[in-house]
Amino acid sequence: MSDVFEVDPAQTNIASEVLAAAARALAHGSLLVLPTETVYGIACRPDEPSATERVFAAKRRPHGLNLPVLAAAADLAWELGVPDDRAARLAEAFWPGPLTMVLPRSSRSRPWELGDRRESIALRVPDLALTSSLLRRAGPMAATSANVSGEPPLSHRNELVATFGQSVAVYLVLARGIAPPHGHPSTVVDLTGEELRVLRQGPLSEERVRAMVARL
Repeated sequence: MSDVFEVDPAQTNIASEVLAAAARALAHGSLLVLPTETVYGIACRPDEPSATERVFAAKRRPHGLNLPVLAAAADLAWELGVPDDRAARLAEAFWPGPLTMVLPRSSRSRPWELGDRRESIALRVPDLALTSSLLRRAGPMAATSANVSGEPPLSHRNELVATFGQSVAVYLVLARGIAPPHGHPSTVVDLTGEELRVLRQGPLSEERVRAMVARL
């Protein structure tokens, strides 16, 4: 039986039993649905291959699309991916926030089974109190939008539970049917090469991202 918890997005102090249930599910290798400031995500421990495989299965996501990883802060993200000056500048400007950066993997994250692309990792520091609190408690999470791959992100409790059912152990949903603030997935930039590439346009425009990098 899945647990469903409603959380008020205006609260900065999330109930300890909610965080404990979510952290316990992650520690046991189970799946979690949680809100971010962009869209709902389906998440798991990034270092547990059976858990990441269940995320791929639940979403029907091709393994050629690696699972991104959420971290509580930039310095913790840099333990998982190797930043350059561009990444540091973008993190200073836009983290926490709706920007995902693809970087070379660090030695710590290289063994993780996040998809077919073994040399890179997509990292983000989210900007929602609930998500940040859980990341500080449980550590980094592999997390991708909570939807069937190729379909629009889901934004309400009933849709989420109907789609993922018992494959998810814990659902953290925003109270009163509130949807995540942005309602669109994050902007994704690839910094693994000499030229910055925008892989997905999101709440942050390509112009803002490139303008920030141009200041280096």
